[in-house]
Amino acid sequence: MKFDVAIIGAGAAGMFCAAEAARRGKRVVLIEGSAAPGEKIRISGGGRCNFTNLGIARDCYLSQNPRFALSALKRFTQWDFIARVDAAGIAWHEKTLGQLFCDGSATQIISMLTKDLKDHGVELWLKTQVHDVSQVNDGFSLATSGGAVVAESLVIACGGKSIPKMGASSFGYKIAEQFGLPIVETRPGLVPLTFAEQDLASLKPLAGVAVDGAAATGKTRFKEALLFTHRGLSGPAILQISSYWREGQPISINLTGQSDLAAQLQKMRGEAGRIALRTALKQFLPERLARHIEELSGVTGNLADQSNVTLERVAQLVQDWQMRPVGTEGYRTAEVTLGGVDTDALNSKTMEAKSVSGLYFIGEVVDVTGWLGGYNFQWAWSSGWAAGQAL
Repeated sequence: MKFDVAIIGAGAAGMFCAAEAARRGKRVVLIEGSAAPGEKIRISGGGRCNFTNLGIARDCYLSQNPRFALSALKRFTQWDFIARVDAAGIAWHEKTLGQLFCDGSATQIISMLTKDLKDHGVELWLKTQVHDVSQVNDGFSLATSGGAVVAESLVIACGGKSIPKMGASSFGYKIAEQFGLPIVETRPGLVPLTFAEQDLASLKPLAGVAVDGAAATGKTRFKEALLFTHRGLSGPAILQISSYWREGQPISINLTGQSDLAAQLQKMRGEAGRIALRTALKQFLPERLARHIEELSGVTGNLADQSNVTLERVAQLVQDWQMRPVGTEGYRTAEVTLGGVDTDALNSKTMEAKSVSGLYFIGEVVDVTGWLGGYNFQWAWSSGWAAGQAL
């Protein structure tokens, strides 16, 4: 079967690219191993799909070359995708920090994309495995479980390794290596952090406790919610910092939004000196966490018994708690894969491999990873659009 374009992977980037190419008159086949397209879209944003962010900027993306993503992101912006959502009649709202979600179900986004595929004649092959890819005189030959396919252009949009139960694999990287393209080391991103057993022994009683705080490593800091788990730490701030954290590095945790906790405690000492430290800390922290900080600090006696130096030490423990994770929960729960196809090997305007005419890489398989909050979906739309205009 002959096509102008074959696209492997019916996720966000693949579906968007397929519709764009078909809109320009190309005959497109979109090949997906799962039983349904857009499975990651379906589960994203708690089932409501955080489909983009109002604050798209270069600083929100990790890559060996963060500037690479700008070409696509500036030519197909968050506003362009919002216009598509509006045209489809999908109601949406801004949650926090510019994050946009569907008012209803994430399946509305999938329906919008699949309708676009159908309206423009894209052949969608589901439950179809690609066994082999090779370059031939008139493009590329694919051996699939649905039969042989020959296409002038081939787009790799099959994502990274994150959430393997959804069908994620390293297939896209293998194709890149087959054609001589370099791969930037991959690792889980936007993922909970885990701690050694000896540290967990004291932290486990805090499992389920959440606070609005901040997490930092090096010069990078995110101010969002944190959640203690049975294995370590999670929550938006932790997921964000996980993309910057490397094994062996400490992280700094701020458990409260107070700007000067020491001064607050000193003021309370003068007004209610008879209360215990944990009682004072309960004004700023959940009870279990307040008790834990008191135990960790080793402070005994009432608030009135504590010196300024002691209260400053307690405040530092609350606002700059140095912790040392030993790892992450891995690809099993990671929302994205960091690293991927080296951007130096791709044309930033078209997403085509510089050394292999007609071969394109888009979405998560590329070494471009966004922050939590709709940034990765916008990269999928923008990179898919960019390739779609060039095919």
